[in-house]
Amino acid sequence: MGTCFSRGDRSPPKRRGSRRVANPAADGGGGAGSNRWARMRSSRKEETLIHERALAAAILFQQQLQNGDGTAAFDRSASLRYPNGHSKRNQALPRSSSSRARSLTDPLLQPHQLINQDIKLDDLETNHFVLVHGGGFGAWCWYKTIALLEESGYKVTAVDLTGSGIHSFDSNNITSLSQYVKPLTDFMEKLTDGEKVILVGHDFGGACISYAMEAFPTKISKAIFLAAAMLTSGQSALDIFSDKVESNELMRQAQVFLYANGRDQPPTAIDFDKSILKDLLFNQSPTKDVALASVSMRPIPFSPGLEKLSFSETNHGSVRRFYIETLEDNAIPISVQESMVNKSPPERVFCLKGADHSPFFSKPQALHKHLVEISRIP
Repeated sequence: MGTCFSRGDRSPPKRRGSRRVANPAADGGGGAGSNRWARMRSSRKEETLIHERALAAAILFQQQLQNGDGTAAFDRSASLRYPNGHSKRNQALPRSSSSRARSLTDPLLQPHQLINQDIKLDDLETNHFVLVHGGGFGAWCWYKTIALLEESGYKVTAVDLTGSGIHSFDSNNITSLSQYVKPLTDFMEKLTDGEKVILVGHDFGGACISYAMEAFPTKISKAIFLAAAMLTSGQSALDIFSDKVESNELMRQAQVFLYANGRDQPPTAIDFDKSILKDLLFNQSPTKDVALASVSMRPIPFSPGLEKLSFSETNHGSVRRFYIETLEDNAIPISVQESMVNKSPPERVFCLKGADHSPFFSKPQALHKHLVEISRIP
């Protein structure tokens, strides 16, 4: 899979030796004690771990605010691409004291695992995230991310693009990208002068936030591409994915083209074969989230993916870009993500180890950590 390294701001990328720090291992130690009080303490810890992961973010944020215990700041991501090779090696992370093993795929975060802890939310250029879903998804897919960010004190807006989520418009009748992204552009237009947001685009949502970057550059603090289409000027989403789809047998099997205007006309939308959905989009995701997606996903409008976008350096080029790669992605394989990153290097690239194409389901804690880290990059 991909290697992790960092790229300097706006400068041509220079590949250097990289190091990846492994995610904290699950802890299986701390068996039951031999006396009643030890058993009671162990029981309380077990009950704490049963709570939804979103609550962990609230505890984490409070601990950050009270960070006066002398704990050393952990100044690097578990999967951040570094600008240099000065990261500490073999630095073990503290383990949980619970007797219950944590998930290896998405461990709960500890306070020392967030960088730039000395930066408070009020000191940030913005603490407002705007989440833009990918093709077929809706605002519903961000429910874990919304909970984690809000519990950490951030403001979050998740939009339903035209014909997506609970937006009632028929996807087959969407004929342009501007029509598809109208709920996003309407939101951006309503922002007051001087108000900025952090845009996060997943999948085809990458093309949508790129459209917004060109139209509203002064209202965007940072743009984060999450396993997303990151276009260059003159490209369409189809340009990026068409050749790769031909070699992606799973994608070819999953796609179902819809012809609302008749078979003698171009497709109007793309749907997915529900029997292949898990293997394609959710190969690392919990079963309950796959079930949610299977009853919530809607057809993807075909025409917006054909549009070639034109970007300027003064608008689109002035917005700081970041990319989060998903290393177990069957829909947009890491090779495709790396190709986009290499053609148009963002400021930094992060990697989500063990994440499928839907990291908001498969790696919500690790994704949350990256989003918080990026928001705090000066």
